[in-house]
Amino acid sequence: MEDDTVVRLPRTGGSVEDDPLLEVLRSGARRMLQQAIEAEVEGFLSAHAELEDGRGRRRVVRNGHAPEREIQTGIGPIEVRRPKVRDRGDGEGGERIRFTSKVLPPFLRRTRNVEELLPWLYLKGVSTGQFEEALTALLGPDAPGLSASTVRRLVATWQQEYERWQRRDLSNRRYVYVWADGVYFTPRLDHDRQCILVLIGADEDGRKELLAIEDGYRESTQSWREVLLRLRDENGLATAPEIAVGDGALGFWKALHQVWPTTRQQRCWVHKTANVLNTLPKSVQGKAKKDLHAIYEAENRADAEAALDRFVDKYGAKYDKAATCLTKDRTVLLAFYDFPAEHWKHLRSGNPIESTFATVRLRTDKTKGCLSRETALAMVFKLARSAETSWRRLNGATRLGQLIAGVRFRDGEAVTNPEEQAAA
Repeated sequence: MEDDTVVRLPRTGGSVEDDPLLEVLRSGARRMLQQAIEAEVEGFLSAHAELEDGRGRRRVVRNGHAPEREIQTGIGPIEVRRPKVRDRGDGEGGERIRFTSKVLPPFLRRTRNVEELLPWLYLKGVSTGQFEEALTALLGPDAPGLSASTVRRLVATWQQEYERWQRRDLSNRRYVYVWADGVYFTPRLDHDRQCILVLIGADEDGRKELLAIEDGYRESTQSWREVLLRLRDENGLATAPEIAVGDGALGFWKALHQVWPTTRQQRCWVHKTANVLNTLPKSVQGKAKKDLHAIYEAENRADAEAALDRFVDKYGAKYDKAATCLTKDRTVLLAFYDFPAEHWKHLRSGNPIESTFATVRLRTDKTKGCLSRETALAMVFKLARSAETSWRRLNGATRLGQLIAGVRFRDGEAVTNPEEQAAA
């Protein structure tokens, strides 16, 4: 092979900026980004092609390019020029037509993955003075805007964003399901372990949203009550959810009964399974776990009740604590059978919260140094909001409209007979 066909990679310890392969990637990304923006502009112009100004000319036309700017990305800085669009109608027939790129917003200076990396690094234990060093490998040695003072301003901005988000208006929203949990962290706090109270809701379109994330005193009734009252009285969330999903923490359920007494309860099967297995010797945990799965995977409530009774008969004589742990929550463990079958997988556990915060907890458990509770809360809020964009929509979202309309369900199917509907 000839020398001029060989791509020579940098030696170990060399700068990423010296990597020709990385430069190829940046060059390709630059072209793709520019092409995407140009295509976006062409689509915008085509959508307004029929409009004319007072002199019979096309009203919406191109108008050169904005000055070139750098976007900080995960593979280093990328230069790009944003096309400009002009409305020659001077506001004729209404407001002036403006073009705003969704691919490249006007004030974007770094990509979302870099924005998300900053709170990760902060929680990981990197101090503000070490951000430039930590990000050099990704963004290059001359990455602008990442000094210690800039990072501190970002943290302050996230805290302000969290405060505005807490005050948002929810009076026109309806959340059919909610998931609740208290998530414990041990980040770089200046005092004891922190408990974050988290509430996620599914709206009438089946989209999951972060409803509340607040600093609480463990999982006390008073802490949860304050969260729910703020959502109801300050944010305007007056309509109670149909059902709430959570573990056996008594604080949340007592507060729920006080604030939204009509909301039904569904205990998380993941937590309940772990609690039951903890009362059994390891030699029988494998079989017991399968028997527990058989309960909540049953096709209807009657089969689930029968499977639960079989579990009690099988293990109750020797392991009465396991049987008691399971039977004391029989009703609230099987509440999901009164809701659409498409939603069972979503209602049987608090997975929306557990899966989101498992990684956050893993990161924060390994931090060193010192964080205030306010800063830690802002960091966790920022990470949770980033994760929110990838949450799955509920299966069978159209069924939610039936629930809102008052239709009752039995074993996952809508009850149509008026007498059965009243009984349900």
